[in-house]
Amino acid sequence: MWKYVKKLEYPVNIQKKDLKMAKYLLAQYGGPNGEFAAAMRYLNQRFTMPDERGKALLTDIGTEELAHIEIIAAMVYQLMDGASVEELEAAGLTSHYVQYDHALFPVDDEGVPFTSAYIEATGDYLADLVSDMAAEQRARVTYENLMNITNDPDLLGPLSFLRQREVVHYARFKELKEYYEQKYNRKSMD
Repeated sequence: MWKYVKKLEYPVNIQKKDLKMAKYLLAQYGGPNGEFAAAMRYLNQRFTMPDERGKALLTDIGTEELAHIEIIAAMVYQLMDGASVEELEAAGLTSHYVQYDHALFPVDDEGVPFTSAYIEATGDYLADLVSDMAAEQRARVTYENLMNITNDPDLLGPLSFLRQREVVHYARFKELKEYYEQKYNRKSMD
């Protein structure tokens, strides 16, 4: 089903180590509103969409979220590359180091491991689309918050790109929800 292109959707080339930012970015890696949760949510929900249009959209966006996981992973890895144990400890990443060394693992910025409880699915396509729209808004806000705490252009570029993709995903989910409301004469409660 997928064709893997061995290239990031947006290039990541971070020049300065920033362990605190690496820790904060973990929110978008393994957190409840992060890219891993979004990819799993959409790729699971696609099966209960009422037609091929919905299945295709959730497959497309879920697949793109997998690409976003790669971008976040590259950012975190580059921000932590070469960090000493003392530097990791000073940044609040001692627990991460103890369990994973410099490796990536889907946790949030507080070290809480990813859980399948973050994957929302109801089987009701309108309820799921409303939830997906909200998820995209939460991710957008998180990217904006991350952008507010840095002035590094090597970080701002990919963060801005990812933020904009959340806006686009929200719009596509909204269009699909409105299409289904008309097509099936149903209304969501949003």
